[in-house]
Amino acid sequence: MTHLWVRAESRPNEDRAGITPEGVAALQKQGFRVTVEDSPRRIIPTDAYRATGAAIAPEGSWTTAPDDAIVFGLKELPEDGTPLRHRHVMFGHAFKGQPAGQALLRRFKAGGGALYDLEYLLDEDGRRLAAFGYWAGYAGAAVSLQCWAAQQSGGICPPVHAWPDRDALTADLRARLDATGRPRPRAIVIGAKGRVGTGASDLLSAMGLRVTRWDLAETAHGGPFPEVLAHEIFVNAILAGPGVPVFVPSEAVAPGRALSVIGDVACDPTSDFSPIKVYDRTTTWQEPALRVAEDPVLDVMAIDNLPSMLPRESSLDYAAQLLPVLQRLDRIGDGPWGRAAAIFRDHLKRA
Repeated sequence: MTHLWVRAESRPNEDRAGITPEGVAALQKQGFRVTVEDSPRRIIPTDAYRATGAAIAPEGSWTTAPDDAIVFGLKELPEDGTPLRHRHVMFGHAFKGQPAGQALLRRFKAGGGALYDLEYLLDEDGRRLAAFGYWAGYAGAAVSLQCWAAQQSGGICPPVHAWPDRDALTADLRARLDATGRPRPRAIVIGAKGRVGTGASDLLSAMGLRVTRWDLAETAHGGPFPEVLAHEIFVNAILAGPGVPVFVPSEAVAPGRALSVIGDVACDPTSDFSPIKVYDRTTTWQEPALRVAEDPVLDVMAIDNLPSMLPRESSLDYAAQLLPVLQRLDRIGDGPWGRAAAIFRDHLKRA
């Protein structure tokens, strides 16, 4: 019997769920055993999972789960260096040379466990089977606009928070923009045809901005891209990877640009493949903007769990996409799970 152990998220400001109670019920009907950890923060209350008949375990008890349990979460594990003996399903951020990712892989090597990275659950053509992208782009564009609004009064973006729903977000943001008394800025989105870029473009358009939408055709020449510097806001919606050109080189901090906010939704500054070379670390909910130039100002927004700012919409959307893949966990050696395992093994050899 396949045993899925749904762990509570340990990261601050992470309220999302990767599976709904309805999804748990569907897995149990299929013959899975499901354990759900209690969580006071998860956007879906524990009682809703309890009502399905799933076993409820204390928060953080996945470390004592049976060896054959498959531990499922979204964001990273506590960085305590302990060996990892279980099979884990999560966003590991470990396959692009990130220092923290290398440490994670060494923990798996030490414990004999395995990582099935949610980012690398792919179909036969290499397309992701489930992604938070739309809501990452939507929230990332919103925080980028908050950064711009704060600049208009000589400040820097204050701490951000989760919104109860999309309507609350847009009402709050529209009021902030109107309060500046300034015309709406110009924005460019690169990767506009993908999930992330679509979400970012939808939010920017809803706020009344003129949006330049670029994708592969507009970036195929490899750069440079002076058009990016001619917009006040740039949202990067393309994941770092081999062959991705540099959109914002290190010298872009110099005067002579309109660009004042970079929203790096892809958010992979420690990767060698990052297309944005003016910053080297992620930002946080408490400090959303990293100021990388003063004259004129240039702020980078690079929060790596943006969808959690809209936890209800993003959880329901993602869980619906992922459930058909989870339902194949009883055949974990085949299909997308087999492909994810092969990617993990390949990177483990180099850890």
